[in-house]
Formats: sequence, C-alpha cells, structure tokens
Amino acid sequence: MLKAVVGFVVGILVVAAGGFMAMPHLMFNETASPFGFEETIARIQHNIADNPVLQEKGWALSGLRNPAKAVQNDGGNVLPVQMIEVCSTKYSGPILKEDTVRFLSILMPCKISIYKKQDGKVYIGTMNAGLMGKFFGPLVGETMGHVAEDQKLFLHFDPNTPAPQIILPAAPAAGGGAGGGGGGC
Repeated sequence: MLKAVVGFVVGILVVAAGGFMAMPHLMFNETASPFGFEETIARIQHNIADNPVLQEKGWALSGLRNPAKAVQNDGGNVLPVQMIEVCSTKYSGPILKEDTVRFLSILMPCKISIYKKQDGKVYIGTMNAGLMGKFFGPLVGETMGHVAEDQKLFLHFDPNTPAPQIILPAAPAAGGGAGGGGGGC
C-alpha cells in the first residue's frame, strides 16, 4: 500500500514538473522567419495593414518598438529585437468594457516580436492567443480564438511578392498620447 501511495505522489510530481517545463512552449510561439530582420518586420506590417480581411476585423498597426535600445543605450550589446504592436478595437472593446476581465488590457496591443539569435537566424515570437484565452472564460476565450486565427494571417508570407518597406510609426501628436505610433488600442 505504501508503495502505491509513494508511486502515485511521484507520478503527480513528475507530471507537474513536465507541465511546468513545457508551459513556456505552450504559451508562446516561436517561428523561424524565411527572411532577414528588416524584411520580416516589413512583411508582417504589410500583412496587417494591407489585408482587407484584417482591416474589416479592425486590425491596425499601433506601434513599432525597439526594446533592445535601452540596453544598448546603457552600454549593453544585444542582438536586434523589434516589436510590432497591433490592435483591433473590435476585439479589445468588449474586453475593456467588462470589469471582470479589464485587467487583460495588459496584453493590449497584441505584440509580435522579431529578433535575431546567436545562430544568425531571424525569429518571430507571438503569444499563443487561443490557449491563453481559454483560461479566462467564454468572452475572452472566444475573442482570443479569433485573434489566434488572425495571427495566422499576420505571419503568412508570400515569397513571390517583392519585399516592402518598413512602416515607421507616426510621430506622436503634441502633448503625447499614443507613445510609439499609430492608432493605439
């Protein structure tokens, strides 16, 4: 009997440890880009800005940030990282209106990270919106399910189309506000 109880407890601990170790790979997606750093940024931006399906769903670019810049300004040497910020008020609106899930505003706007690694390749990092949404009830689950489907369009690359130019954020209006670009969220 003691062996069975110990075996059961050890089994639970092994499953819990495995789940804990797998969590980062479940919550976030990392994809190697077939293009260089700047071209990857530009293609994702244009996938969002120029796609009529995404425009109909309210998606708009809201910023382009360089989180590595502060480290570089402080004398650090890091590989390139850029974050494309994008939002759809069609999806953010219902969540921001609901008191019980408004704390999820911390996830807005959606961010797509483009970065280089030591292997010289360019990677794209995104949140696993579909899985994340399931933790927060039906409103968020359904909304984030739509976001997950749209993310696929953000990252659909047609190698036969010429490389576009990066879309630089608009200068902030006098008095501040948007803090990094376009339409905000």
